[in-house]
Amino acid sequence: MRNPPLILVTNDDGVNAPGLLALADEMRKISRTVIIAPDRDSSAASHSLTMQRPLRVRELEADIYSIDGTPTDCIIIGTGKVLAEKPALVVSGINPGPNLGDDISYSGTVSAAIEATMVGIPSFAVSQAGDAPFDYAFAAALAGRIARNILNLGLPPDTLLNVNVPENPVAGTTGIAFTRQGRRSYDGAIQEISDPWGRPYYWIGGGTPSWDDGESTDTGTVQAGHVSITPLHLDRTNYGARDYLAGGWADALTIGEKP
Repeated sequence: MRNPPLILVTNDDGVNAPGLLALADEMRKISRTVIIAPDRDSSAASHSLTMQRPLRVRELEADIYSIDGTPTDCIIIGTGKVLAEKPALVVSGINPGPNLGDDISYSGTVSAAIEATMVGIPSFAVSQAGDAPFDYAFAAALAGRIARNILNLGLPPDTLLNVNVPENPVAGTTGIAFTRQGRRSYDGAIQEISDPWGRPYYWIGGGTPSWDDGESTDTGTVQAGHVSITPLHLDRTNYGARDYLAGGWADALTIGEKP
């Protein structure tokens, strides 16, 4: 008898995060699910690896593991050492807060899905917009439907999905849009504070977000109350720019013979 597909669930907020637990509960309705997640909050870890110290895996209970590393570490060690079989699907989230536009580059949630795609496992990331306390019921149920679609239909090669759920989603099929990555930046995100001796130190975070609400962007879509599903590709080459550089820069950069 064929074994049911294995689903790996991870995140960047830590193994006990409510969004992760809600996501895992939904995935268990579909198939066998294993959690392998950081042992602590690793938000904004991006696609970083831990290479300066050893990493340890703890089995907290059946099919739940923590690793004292980044979300990317969890995918690499989880699929390479912890699991006896290759997962059929990796789902990362549910992140408390959106991962839109430029935030994708900083996101450990999205980077875990990127790493899974790099090792050949279909994957998607899920984030929930809004403010605490978060209600993950809608996002988890939507993730379940997306997971079933991927298990049944697959994804294009080298492609993952970045899913962002608004705080108050519009009902019906019109509430879901397939989008492109927009731009999202922050004003005043660096906080300068003085210690008791008058020496400055800094916090990065917060600030006032500025959105690209252009047509079909992930940022504008979520602001309008719609679910954004953005297909991301591992190949980040700007092919138009490559052709431009090859045509316009080639002569200026020609390397002559060595004297």
